[in-house]
Amino acid sequence: MAFKPTRHRTALSEINVTPLVDVMLVLLIIFMVTAPLLQQGIDINLPKAKGKDLPPQERINIVIKRGGAIYMNDNPMSMTEMNKKLAAVSKLNPNVFLKADKDVPYGFVVEVMGEIKEAGIEKLGMITEPKITLP
Repeated sequence: MAFKPTRHRTALSEINVTPLVDVMLVLLIIFMVTAPLLQQGIDINLPKAKGKDLPPQERINIVIKRGGAIYMNDNPMSMTEMNKKLAAVSKLNPNVFLKADKDVPYGFVVEVMGEIKEAGIEKLGMITEPKITLP
């Protein structure tokens, strides 16, 4: 029985990075497409007024949309639900800010403000868009 001489094979020490680059590019595209979709909010037309920007902090935002729908921190609710939740947190003296679409009747905005005050909230801020003045 004769043995044939075996060839010595060497290990390939190079790493193929092409599949890694392909996967990373696909992930980059996925994140670039989905990142703008993560921004959520309620679309309203705020009135414009002069004033300073407020610092971002933990606060309660109440939004009134054009049709009269009320949102509290992006959660839709009725006037009575809003009053109950605000009454529960009024002991903590939170900052409550009101955003109302400019097409909402003034009487309804005042009615919501009255409900907020009735719930025991002492400080109520109104949020507007900054007014742009041209030189």
